Amino acid sequence: MSGFQLDFNPLKEPLGFIKILEWFFSIFSFATSGGYSGKTSLFVTCKNKTLPDNHTVVAEFGYPFRLNTVVLKGIDKICEHKWDELHLTGDYSSPAQFYVTIAVFAFLYSMGALVLYLGYKHLYQQATKGPLIDFIITAIFAFMWLVSSSAWAKGLTDVKSMTNSANVANQVCNSTSFYECHSLSDPHMGTLNISVAFGFLNLILWAGNAWFVYKETSLHNPPPTSNPEQGPPPSN
Repeated sequence: MSGFQLDFNPLKEPLGFIKILEWFFSIFSFATSGGYSGKTSLFVTCKNKTLPDNHTVVAEFGYPFRLNTVVLKGIDKICEHKWDELHLTGDYSSPAQFYVTIAVFAFLYSMGALVLYLGYKHLYQQATKGPLIDFIITAIFAFMWLVSSSAWAKGLTDVKSMTNSANVANQVCNSTSFYECHSLSDPHMGTLNISVAFGFLNLILWAGNAWFVYKETSLHNPPPTSNPEQGPPPSN
């Protein structure tokens, strides 16, 4: 029998319930990283103390964390000199975008798998290739969560270092002879820390779900084979 047949019973089983968790936590993964914005600020003073010219400059940044395009803004002139266009350093868009891409595709696949489980489970169980393909894709996603989360964890460490106000002050102000920079405020990165935690949580979910999908495949439950030479069982 074919066609859509809505059945919520798979949600009571680990196969369907874990898929809901995967769908849910993948949303948090790309939302906490892809929606981030923060800023770091410095207090700039003249080295010549007879020039009481003090200013605050701010660098606002966010996803995808191309810090080398972020400009310190807030003033045009300081200490009787033109304020040069100073940038943060580093480009960490690759690990950030890789992580968000995996999260988005995981969201889409888990949503599609839920539709399959709830509406076409009768076809899913009858087919031999369906569960096997599901298992392979689930295992690939588990591996990709490991790679992307590890890469993003390293990238986030570098982002924290390059946006720390004390480090920024040392990087952009050491070359000048007429003003100096002081650390004022650092960006709040709690949501980015949470995004890394969600990444490794997704790794656990997808790796665990791979086992339950594997149990649906013919690799775990081979189809029964019939022996044509064997007669019917004896009747009592």
